[in-house]
Amino acid sequence: MKNSIPKKFKKSIEYESKIKKINFLDGHISYKSFNLANNEDIAILIHGTGAHKHWWDPLAPQISDIGTIIVPDLPGMGDSSHFKKYDFDLFMQSLLTVMGEEKIENKNIYLIGHSLGGHLAAYLASERPELIKGIIIIDSPIRPPDYDYSKHINSGPLRPIKFYDSRKEILSRFRLMPPQETNNQWYLDYIAKYSIIMSKDGWRWKFDDRMFTSMTRLDDYGFKFSCPALFIAGGKSLLLNDEIMNYMQDKFSSIMQFATINNAAHHVLIDEPDILLDLINKKLSDWT
Repeated sequence: MKNSIPKKFKKSIEYESKIKKINFLDGHISYKSFNLANNEDIAILIHGTGAHKHWWDPLAPQISDIGTIIVPDLPGMGDSSHFKKYDFDLFMQSLLTVMGEEKIENKNIYLIGHSLGGHLAAYLASERPELIKGIIIIDSPIRPPDYDYSKHINSGPLRPIKFYDSRKEILSRFRLMPPQETNNQWYLDYIAKYSIIMSKDGWRWKFDDRMFTSMTRLDDYGFKFSCPALFIAGGKSLLLNDEIMNYMQDKFSSIMQFATINNAAHHVLIDEPDILLDLINKKLSDWT
């Protein structure tokens, strides 16, 4: 198990970036940006359920052929505000607000999303196709209309937020959901320290736990994106099976390519960051 941060990823984590907090509805959205080159190509990296923008820190500056990388905290997660209810329209509007703040609506925007972030990328590309040039979806299962949801594996916490007396104690409780092991302990340690906050009641996780029981999901939504797409699956993912993969390949084969990272489970960023970067960069090179 690797406990020290590999040199290339340490360099990414230390890469110069800006963090902004902008008004959104009755709260705010936090996001990070990296200006890598002066061109018209923009990538927006979207995290998964209960995660945050720092999940992408080890990877973002190594995404090539892109002028600017933007990495938001979705509503209810990271350093963005908590809201009364959560749905994909709220998440989409938060991204559109960030795009407006950065004045990038007329540039070439590519969306790269993991888990919930992949679903959001596909949703935004479906609802606002004029804005998006391509999407990369990482282990985000698009299920068939007749899918049996009794098989569904929850990807969020199973109990409400708890409070902890010490930073050390809460960090020792950090776990991936759905549960899995990983060889890159350094990655877990890095994202864990950005996942917590001190409150008046003690240390707690940053995400709004109400989101996991109240969020309106896309179970009956008909994705209609038409831009080029790449789907990257974790070969050991608990969220994908032959039924789901066969459905996606049948439905989206005309615009979507598929790749599998055999040794990765659901959290592909953490399990195989090198292979994931290679796939992302090759596809962006094709598109840009």
